[in-house]
Amino acid sequence: MIDISKLVYRYKAVPVLNVEAFRLASNDHAAVVGPSGCGKSTLLHLLAGVLTPQAGHLQIGGINIQDLTPRATDAWRGKTIGFLPQRLALVPSLTVAENLLLSSYANGQRADKGRAEALLRTLGLSDKAASYPHQLSGGQKQRVAIARAVFNRPKLLLADEPTANLDDVACEAVIRLLTEQANEVGASLIVATHDARVLAALPQATVLRLPASNHHALGVGHE
Repeated sequence: MIDISKLVYRYKAVPVLNVEAFRLASNDHAAVVGPSGCGKSTLLHLLAGVLTPQAGHLQIGGINIQDLTPRATDAWRGKTIGFLPQRLALVPSLTVAENLLLSSYANGQRADKGRAEALLRTLGLSDKAASYPHQLSGGQKQRVAIARAVFNRPKLLLADEPTANLDDVACEAVIRLLTEQANEVGASLIVATHDARVLAALPQATVLRLPASNHHALGVGHE
């Protein structure tokens, strides 16, 4: 599913991320771990095609992402990637159901209202379909964001610090939801985190450790 080698990203000539090698098979899960500022979010944005590598090799599902045109990248992203950002960024002027359907509109696809209803039902949000984000609790907003991320049945689900500021019960619930939804749509899941509880909740995940120095990845293993 994912094949990375000698991947480099710099900001104003300063290395932000340098991953020597990383591989992840289809349907497998991974955790990208390290302290704040080590490049975890940068790696997710590279995997999503939002940023372009300045050197190295990045292949997802047999496609070399850096070789795609901007338009082709957008089309590929819409069909392949589900993204749960650290800031959930729900559109405040849209209802919960409309926030889910937005991903279809953005990708030029027909709105699948049945899919939206099924996801909301699965995540215990059926009674919130007509609600607006400001009417939801923090946990409900996060479930809506997860539903939006998996709405188009992506092949790769990316989550950026999804357990930040959550207590232990909520942390476990979010990781369980992410893994359940990834498994349901047959997606690989990559969680970027500095939260040790995530590793405990993903015991079979491949672990990519990024050091604070940002100059190289220390290694890949399982925990």
